[in-house]
Amino acid sequence: MKMSSAIPVALAALTALAGATLTSVAHADEGSVALTIYKAGWIIGGSGGSGTLNFRGRRYGLSTGGLDYGLVFGGSKTVLRGRVSNINRPSDVAGVYGAAGAGLAVGRGARAIVLTNQKGAVLELAGQQTGLMANADLSGLAITLK
Repeated sequence: MKMSSAIPVALAALTALAGATLTSVAHADEGSVALTIYKAGWIIGGSGGSGTLNFRGRRYGLSTGGLDYGLVFGGSKTVLRGRVSNINRPSDVAGVYGAAGAGLAVGRGARAIVLTNQKGAVLELAGQQTGLMANADLSGLAITLK
């Protein structure tokens, strides 16, 4: 008899948990992002820059910084635009994004990247890279709200 009453309670708990999970996913939103990043290095490189997040009709300032380690040579300026998804509030964009990549830019070239931070925010960015830069490295990019 005790077992049969536990089943409806367990089903109700599972239904409530599934509903809460679906509700939080359904409320996740997206916005647009524009970043300008300057990068330079020799074996170890660094990057820094700024940008904006447009989210729910408001504009937020962003600051970026990061380190690269591997084969890094040269300097470049990259202007990226795109979208950020899976965020509930502007602060969800803030965090550390990691990537492994390789590339070569001599003069002007196209750049596209998809990154995810520890909060689940997904950046899908594309744009132009200008400068002389060769890289095959691991890199991290930290984004903070100003």
